[in-house]
Formats: sequence, C-alpha cells, structure tokens
Amino acid sequence: MPKKIIHYRKDCIGCGNCVEYAPEYWKLDEEDGKANLIEGIEKREVFWRHVNILDEEQNEKAADSCPVNVIQVR
Repeated sequence: MPKKIIHYRKDCIGCGNCVEYAPEYWKLDEEDGKANLIEGIEKREVFWRHVNILDEEQNEKAADSCPVNVIQVR
C-alpha cells in the first residue's frame, strides 16, 4: 500500500526545506509564504496525497527537516 504525505498547513512557517528536498511535491505559496503540497487533497485544513514509492525517501527527508513538524509520511 502506498504511503501518504500529510501536511498540517495552518502551522507551516514557510521555511522551504520541503521544497528543497522534494520540489515535485512542494511549492511555496506566493501569497502567504507557506508550503503547498502539490495535488494535495484538503480535509479539515489538513492536506494529504499518496507518495510514489520512488519518492518516499526525499519526502521523508522533507518531513525530517521541517522545523515545526507539520509534515508526516506514513
């Protein structure tokens, strides 16, 4: 079963580490400076999407590098 990326966007501080590690999955919003999970599906202010098995490692690094721990890969 593919893993999911979960992003608690409202608590994001926009440091950009996720964009550095996984630019195919993350981009910074031009309006508020927070990270957006590309093609993420929103449910109650939490965004998620499935991650390709080949991209798990780079997204796990993005999650580990997040200073406010708003990204999870599970």
